[in-house]
Amino acid sequence: MRDANGQWQVLDVPEGCNDSAGFEVWRETVWGSEAVRSLGARFLPVLAESDLYVEADEVADLLDEVALLRANLELIAATTRRPRELVEHESGIELRLDNIEATALRARDLGAGVVIW
Repeated sequence: MRDANGQWQVLDVPEGCNDSAGFEVWRETVWGSEAVRSLGARFLPVLAESDLYVEADEVADLLDEVALLRANLELIAATTRRPRELVEHESGIELRLDNIEATALRARDLGAGVVIW
């Protein structure tokens, strides 16, 4: 959330929630991949270069992007991992999309933004 001075105040992750958006290498190899970019994603590819800050008024757009990536999960997994690891990789991406979505939904309910670092 933003404080009265406009500075980010990061809230604790609720107990029992997972806030992992993936392995550090995924910043480039998954979220910043050509496959993700070619789908028109604009939030998660930022992670290839820097941390991601999504303002409260953009959270709905982040949720739309998560839905877009989930709808194209097979393509993303197939183009970002070796075939023998495809099923495990696809389920890992899906889990991280679930985590990002859950975080965005909590943020939306609080009128807050999302930070992924």
